[in-house]
Amino acid sequence: MTSFVLGGLDGTAAGERPDLLAAPVLDALTALGLLEAVGVVPIDPAISDTAATQEAYGLEAASLVNCVLVGGARGGDQRVAACLVPADRRADVNGFVRRRLDVRKASFLPREQAVESSGMEFGGITAFGLPAGWPVLVAAAAVAQPLVVVGSGVRRSKLLVPGGLLARIPGAEVADGVAP
Repeated sequence: MTSFVLGGLDGTAAGERPDLLAAPVLDALTALGLLEAVGVVPIDPAISDTAATQEAYGLEAASLVNCVLVGGARGGDQRVAACLVPADRRADVNGFVRRRLDVRKASFLPREQAVESSGMEFGGITAFGLPAGWPVLVAAAAVAQPLVVVGSGVRRSKLLVPGGLLARIPGAEVADGVAP
């Protein structure tokens, strides 16, 4: 049985608490067969933001992995990527990500667009369950962590994921350059 304990977070297998997952996240974890390999833990939505979660649960910044959505256009075609980046690093939006998307300028998606296109709550967006075809650029440092905290698609919970499973997300591309 997998243990889902990290800092002050003590979770249970995601399959036991589907009520704590956004619909696209539940669908993705089910399709990937990860409902027992990924944990979920309820939290107060008021402390869903990274810094508040880190402080409240005594977590190391490297174990908190943010999912940021970045977009740009090329020839009228909107291109979007998700970036999974540990909280102690920054996504290289204007370098690595821009080149990977093959756009002249890349920037974070506006809040409304991020929520609408992901089908998830702002502050809970995660790479599990994003639209097909979006690249998921995963910082190698995140994959190297034994267990990481990521969004669950809603602000009222977090996922506890073995770092290596991030490489199994559809469209995942693990690279050092995502967040040097």
